Amino acid sequence: MDTAKIIKDSEGKLTDIESRLEELESQERILRGSLSQRNGQIAKLLGALQRMGRNPPPAIITEREDALEMVRSAMLLSAAFPELGNQAQALLTRLNELARVTGDIRSQRDKLRSEMAHFSDARVRLSGLMQEKSVALDERQSELKQMRTAAADISRNVNNLNDLIVRLDKAVQTNTGLGAYEAQRAREKPNITPNSSSASDAPTPIDAPPATPAADVKAASAKSAEKQFNVVELAPSTALGRPGRIEPEVEFIKAKGLLPLPAQGRKVLNFGDKTQYGGQSKGIVFETRQGAQVTSPCDGWIVYAGEFRSYGQLLIINAGDGYHVLLAGLSQIDVQPGQFVLAAEPIGTMSGWSQQTRPVAANSAPVLYVEFRKDGRPVNPDPWWAARDRKVQG
Repeated sequence: MDTAKIIKDSEGKLTDIESRLEELESQERILRGSLSQRNGQIAKLLGALQRMGRNPPPAIITEREDALEMVRSAMLLSAAFPELGNQAQALLTRLNELARVTGDIRSQRDKLRSEMAHFSDARVRLSGLMQEKSVALDERQSELKQMRTAAADISRNVNNLNDLIVRLDKAVQTNTGLGAYEAQRAREKPNITPNSSSASDAPTPIDAPPATPAADVKAASAKSAEKQFNVVELAPSTALGRPGRIEPEVEFIKAKGLLPLPAQGRKVLNFGDKTQYGGQSKGIVFETRQGAQVTSPCDGWIVYAGEFRSYGQLLIINAGDGYHVLLAGLSQIDVQPGQFVLAAEPIGTMSGWSQQTRPVAANSAPVLYVEFRKDGRPVNPDPWWAARDRKVQG
């Protein structure tokens, strides 16, 4: 979890550096283009200044027969000098600005190389830790294999996402600690429905799921010219409980304001926003970096991990008390059905990570779709994010 946080923090720094570098390179192109267009004028100016340096104007004290020539020369120079001086000063200002921008570009590229090395080291370290985790899970492979088989069979024989979740929950409750946790919660609060009085997460009518998370991004991208995207930063690691816990430390409804965002990125679609199909978005969409690290937003049991219809790679987490968290758009999923995961634990990556970094482009960035559900109905996830994240989102 600590290593995943380092990676996501580093992703944020890389994005900031790349944005600054792109801005500086744009300034450099403008300055060089301006100077290139004035090549002829600059050449004449430098030639005139050079000639004047070699042949300075005549002295004011002169013989009588040269007085008229001296006066004429003085009249010409008095007209030429101010213009030459102004042009020279303007050229000097442009050249100084170009030198400053070029220096800033070198500095940002040095920072980029340093941060990229830090980022790559963290990725290698996380890969090793994930391998150790995989080895540690070997003793549970028979149990997890049963869950994988059940998940694959169920996903082939259901018609919609709600049916998939209901049937998979039964399998997970039977084969993991989820059943015991739900039974304990039922004994502790037999007559309380945590979500009954909350206006912020009131259920909305459920329609057919969006064709793909990327489809919602197209609708959001159309608004990009009218409003500024919100760059989402990650809050510091929130202590939700013991790192060795094997069940949620707190009830999901009580975790409002504590959950970490699953990835670095910029939000391009909010809960309830109008989609290109005319409906309302049932989740939120982030544009992320190529190969961005994705972490679990909450404690919970993995219900489903794999391809599902138009969602692509889909991850479903049962957070208890009828709450589910859906994440779609991942390229690689590193957890298995039946596993218990902690908030901020690495669970997968987005597409396209490589050693070569580049600025995130709105038309090519991977998109992560995040949806919260209560008893099968989508709810607004915004109140659950850590306070700093909500502040950054505005």
